[in-house]
Amino acid sequence: MSAHAIVLVVACALIYQDNRVLIARRPEGKPMAGLWEFPGGKIEEGELPEAALVRELREELAIEVKPPCLAPLTFASHSYDDFHLLMPLFICRKWQGMVRPKENQELKWVRPLRLRDYEMPAADIPLISHLIDAL
Repeated sequence: MSAHAIVLVVACALIYQDNRVLIARRPEGKPMAGLWEFPGGKIEEGELPEAALVRELREELAIEVKPPCLAPLTFASHSYDDFHLLMPLFICRKWQGMVRPKENQELKWVRPLRLRDYEMPAADIPLISHLIDAL
């Protein structure tokens, strides 16, 4: 196995009251544009994963999440051609504000069993079964 730079990102499965999960479509101009993913983003130098997720959810979706409302569920470890992605996935059922796209991304609330109907990055696909089991 060749050594790639490890990219550390964090993702969140926002869970609505009826157990639907929020996914976002990557906008044009971004890597993997058009694919659906769980909201989140890169962890900055010296930043805790929970703090990164609070920041990303504010920047991407205009919502406020308190760190105790983030529950770790599982993680993805996936090698792409030019980097290795390590991505903890948190579940969140409680936030303040109305979810709205702030970065030109399309949003959908999807039942867990329907998540496989949406084309996702390779790293996200194994997370679906964990979400189905958890919900």
